[in-house]
Amino acid sequence: MLKSQRLTVLPIDSYDLDSELSVVDNHEYKGEFDALTFGAWSCHVLANGTGAESDVAFRPHGDRLTLTELGRELPNIMSLVTDHFSLDRLQWVRIFSLRDGVMAPHVDFLEFDEPGTRLQIPLRTSEESLHSENDIVYHLRRGEVWKIHTTDPHSVGSTSGTARLSLCLDFSGADEPVAIRSDIPATEPVRIMERLKPTEAELEEILDSCRQLTPATMRSGFRRFAELHFKRNAHATEVFDWYVEAVRRTGNDEMVAKARAYRTYCIEKRIQGETFDW
Repeated sequence: MLKSQRLTVLPIDSYDLDSELSVVDNHEYKGEFDALTFGAWSCHVLANGTGAESDVAFRPHGDRLTLTELGRELPNIMSLVTDHFSLDRLQWVRIFSLRDGVMAPHVDFLEFDEPGTRLQIPLRTSEESLHSENDIVYHLRRGEVWKIHTTDPHSVGSTSGTARLSLCLDFSGADEPVAIRSDIPATEPVRIMERLKPTEAELEEILDSCRQLTPATMRSGFRRFAELHFKRNAHATEVFDWYVEAVRRTGNDEMVAKARAYRTYCIEKRIQGETFDW
């Protein structure tokens, strides 16, 4: 059963967003290397606790929500936020861009004592852009407001050459519902993607293809496993089982330990500010 919830739909066609989405497309991502992302992924901060758009690393804070320079350039997108959501608990306003890429399955908020509430609203998307949660793969339509279940392994992937742009709103508190104003009811069924189980031959091919992995190619080698999860019916955690087995076939014990450490980092345990060194 899908734990993430579609809450409602926003009337985003009432807002002139096209020119502002082009601004995001051309905005330089000023964040650091992200061990979870493969392909063209970037994070663009419209508002946070410091007002610095280079401050991209999520963390809970008690500061006043402050627009960044980018946020001031995107008044229509910010109006979409302020027209429909209260700012009382809102801590971060970001846009995630993903083009021809995938994220490693991961669990959010491992670093923190209490998870917050994360909403995602696609502003530009296509059928090639998908989310996953455990063994389910699903599609978020443009304008749908989704409460993402962040504490189970989940991922996102897109094969589209046009960047998927998703508005991400992080609120403090995990239990209190987020009030949404002036929304419109969802009429279409939630889009769950049907996938076949991987065949033994498919798994053997991808496992055996990694015999020549080296410490320098370990990172790029993981991408195929993350992508297979979106194509075939398998639990998100199986991505790491496949990867560890594939790396084991190299015969390099240090690489096997690194593959296992990556699983821990993504879905089991992290500390605040921890980075993963491939």
